[in-house]
Amino acid sequence: MAIVIAGLFIGGVTAFPLETEIGWLINNMHMLPNAVQTWLSSIYLALHNTNNQYPYLAYGTDWLAFAHLVLAVLFIGPYRHPVKNSWVIQFGMIASIAIFPMAFIAGGVRDIPVFWQIIDCSFGIICMLPLYVAYKNINELTALYAKQGITVPAI
Repeated sequence: MAIVIAGLFIGGVTAFPLETEIGWLINNMHMLPNAVQTWLSSIYLALHNTNNQYPYLAYGTDWLAFAHLVLAVLFIGPYRHPVKNSWVIQFGMIASIAIFPMAFIAGGVRDIPVFWQIIDCSFGIICMLPLYVAYKNINELTALYAKQGITVPAI
């Protein structure tokens, strides 16, 4: 759970200063493949121009960042009481799987390069791994409780 919480928190905090972060990346990306350099330069230019002309559009990414932080808080429940909050793990696993159609459908519609869509999909895989382990452990713990006659109260 700590991995998922940390990932969501970092994803949220880093979504606020996008133009600054992408600016830093393009100034330090000499080691990246040319396709990635070109893509990041294009993103920076779009962010820079949009922020200069339409700064209120960044408010949308502020809400994206906020959503990440709120979701991180959601996973504190299974961290503290895994059996009582197993539904949160299921929710996270469903969301991890849903990243794939979202990335490929929206990415195709928005002309996002395939290599970037695959990077986005990797977050679904990275998140799914600890969630699956947690889900498996919760099921084992639930079975152990049942075997011992222990009832876990509902939330």
